[in-house]
Amino acid sequence: MTSTDRERWQRVKDQLRNQLGEDVFTSWFGRMELDAADNGTVRLSVPTRFLRTWIQAHYSEHVLAKWQAEDSTISRLELSVRSAAIRPAVVKPKPAESAVQSRELREINGIEARASAPFMSVHEALGGSPLDPRLSFETFIVGRSNTLAHAAAKQVATTRRGEQLMFNPLYIHAAVGLGKTHLLQAITWAGNGADRKVLYLTAERFMYGFVSALKTQTTLAFKEAVRAIDVLVIDDVQFLQGRSTQAEFCHTLNALIDAGRQVVIASDRPPSDLESLDDRVRSRLAGGLVVEIGSLGEELRFEILKSRIAAARLYHPGFEVPAPVLAYIAKAVTHNGRDLEGAVNRLLAHNKLTGQPVTLEMAEREMRDLIRPQEPKRVRIEDIQRVVARQYNVSRADLLSSRRTANVVRPRQVAMYLAKILTLRSLPEIGRRFGGRDHTTVLHAVRKIEALAGNDTTFAEEIEGLKRQLQD
Repeated sequence: MTSTDRERWQRVKDQLRNQLGEDVFTSWFGRMELDAADNGTVRLSVPTRFLRTWIQAHYSEHVLAKWQAEDSTISRLELSVRSAAIRPAVVKPKPAESAVQSRELREINGIEARASAPFMSVHEALGGSPLDPRLSFETFIVGRSNTLAHAAAKQVATTRRGEQLMFNPLYIHAAVGLGKTHLLQAITWAGNGADRKVLYLTAERFMYGFVSALKTQTTLAFKEAVRAIDVLVIDDVQFLQGRSTQAEFCHTLNALIDAGRQVVIASDRPPSDLESLDDRVRSRLAGGLVVEIGSLGEELRFEILKSRIAAARLYHPGFEVPAPVLAYIAKAVTHNGRDLEGAVNRLLAHNKLTGQPVTLEMAEREMRDLIRPQEPKRVRIEDIQRVVARQYNVSRADLLSSRRTANVVRPRQVAMYLAKILTLRSLPEIGRRFGGRDHTTVLHAVRKIEALAGNDTTFAEEIEGLKRQLQD
């Protein structure tokens, strides 16, 4: 190896350090060595197989491009694992180097970085999903519908490494646009100063990472890297698909929780409604703290609008929205927070592009398609079982049991009937949620209740009363 090659290697390392940051560079490239650079091939070596597989999967093209910028004759990069047996140390390790070697296990697991490592460097190095800097705890507006979810997220974010976890996993579910992703990213951003490795992944990114690892035969590296995280945050878990991917997610979930590491999950439905997931996964998710974010009340919508307009005014100082316009939008645009943000963007665009002030008349005209009819309440099978059990003075366990006494059979049939007409669940799914019954049993119950209600006015009114309780 010539001195020119060594100089080129030093420049390549300097470029990697400048581009990736000191901590990422130290974690992945600190012990990479140049073996040779000849015949169009640059040969590098690292001390562990994990480092080799991870760098091959994530950084090999990056390193090759840097070499080609230094030497245009290079067209190929080879990465090997060097053996201490055939490469005896020339210099006795210094104490600091021995300390690094004593942390070998953590380094193999892909989390070696100094305690002061910048959060985003760690997050990006581990292949995290993109984060929006606007989604922090400081910008999250707290109201009656999200107080518990916000408090739980703050508790997770402020727990230090080694402290007892209050609940694990934390599972937040809500309809679209109500703030669950905001809370998950806020937890991730808060990891910046908590001396913990926090990784935020969408379910899609988790699937992509696992499938890529399968293709490149680096699944062991993928598993070790993910399971070494202190706080794993998974968003939109309802999109997790594929038997092997779900199995890996289940194993990862169990490994992290059993090791006392925090897991935070978000979905658009409670764990029991994740029909595509294995029963074991649903059970593990339900075993932590499950929190629902409810719909936005008018007062909370008003505060969200004020916050969004204040943020817009930082870049557009002349942007003013009269109080009556704010009150109108808060009352009329009821669906979710994203519609509220869209409303503010429309007001801003109208004001800046036309030069005209924001008025109530203009707002009424611009918001017409955002004013949606009130959607009916989403009814859950658990709610049906609870309301029916209370109505007929039986327990929910009775409804799910194999008991066939008259005082249990009729309420069970009523609950199955209501599940069929008030939810979108299939007959097999309803049967499964009622103690694993066959779909023909559910169909018989539906027909039985329909016939009784058609012949008995009092019973029909009773059924209508149950419907109103569930839908109000």
